[in-house]
Amino acid sequence: MTAVQKVAIAGAGVAGLATAIFLAKAGVEVDLYDAQPALSTRGSGITLQGNALRVFDELGVWDEVAAAGKAFEGLNLRAPGPGAPVVAALPDLKTGGPDYPSTMGMSRPDLARILLAAAERHGARAHFGTRVTGVSQTDGAVAVDVDGEPAGTFDLLVGADGLHSAVRELIGIHVSPEQTGMGIWRTFVSLPPEVDRSELYYGGPMYIAGYTPTGDDTMYAFLVEAAQDRSNVSPDEARRIMVEQSRAYDGPWNHIRADIEAGADANYTWFTRHLVEAPWNRGRAVVIGDAAHSCPPTIAQGAAQGLEDAAVLSELLIDRDAVDQSLWDAFHERRVARAAAIVDASVQLGQWQLDGVRDADMGGLMFGVAQLTAARA
Repeated sequence: MTAVQKVAIAGAGVAGLATAIFLAKAGVEVDLYDAQPALSTRGSGITLQGNALRVFDELGVWDEVAAAGKAFEGLNLRAPGPGAPVVAALPDLKTGGPDYPSTMGMSRPDLARILLAAAERHGARAHFGTRVTGVSQTDGAVAVDVDGEPAGTFDLLVGADGLHSAVRELIGIHVSPEQTGMGIWRTFVSLPPEVDRSELYYGGPMYIAGYTPTGDDTMYAFLVEAAQDRSNVSPDEARRIMVEQSRAYDGPWNHIRADIEAGADANYTWFTRHLVEAPWNRGRAVVIGDAAHSCPPTIAQGAAQGLEDAAVLSELLIDRDAVDQSLWDAFHERRVARAAAIVDASVQLGQWQLDGVRDADMGGLMFGVAQLTAARA
């Protein structure tokens, strides 16, 4: 018997959908509420490392994910300037184990569609255009209001509703994301024939310039700069800025610029960080994923950590027969320190660049993260 029979989940991102799949597969009645009017069909790409791929297999969607994305091994470092020479070809550790590639890139909307279809296939009910607006609890249940009206009483509420989580505030956790000092331009473009793995450029006018294949003919590219207020920039101006800022980078960036000039979108966001200290729950409501922790994408572990939150929480809920303090103690023991280590490492990589530290041990830090994530959460 599971510890829960009826669960509400706020947020149809990676963590929320993964939790919905795990629980619905186990026979739990799941209602998922998301403020967006429909599953987003827009977005760039996402880099997924082996520990994320392992969770997809546990969810039963690995074959679909593998078919929709682009798997690869290793990472190239290129120099800015004429020819963009490859200065290092780095191996990747298989953090998911030998059965999975070290890294995969894919379209975020494609991943969302796969996860939503799996959740609904197992019986989860998704309600788009709905926002959790109220939470009240007794010892054995949590009542949830949606759009100001009662939506029902549940055994558990999972707040997986992102950086600016409504559930986090509603249950009295007053933690907000903080800027780290960097901003990122992203675009989704066609794949140049010479690109078969992620490549990063350090140096030049940007802190980082890079790209990752997301399919046989697509990739996403990005430029990281000092954070600026770009909120009033028009789409045409955004494309112009990204083109101009990338001119110091040769090689495949010539192809990327051509696609941007032809109309590929350029989007801008700030890097942020936050971590909810234990406990992540208040009674029978808990936050996971970006609602509980966020970090810059410098080591590409954001989605993977949300997936691990979902996997650990679901495992405990399925294997135990009560939502009690021992369950929460086990959850926090397995998740909080690990998530904190990822947040700290991700921020540190960016801070070294902001501070101009030339002898930083980036390789050592990333190897340490790989060793950590290779162990199961």
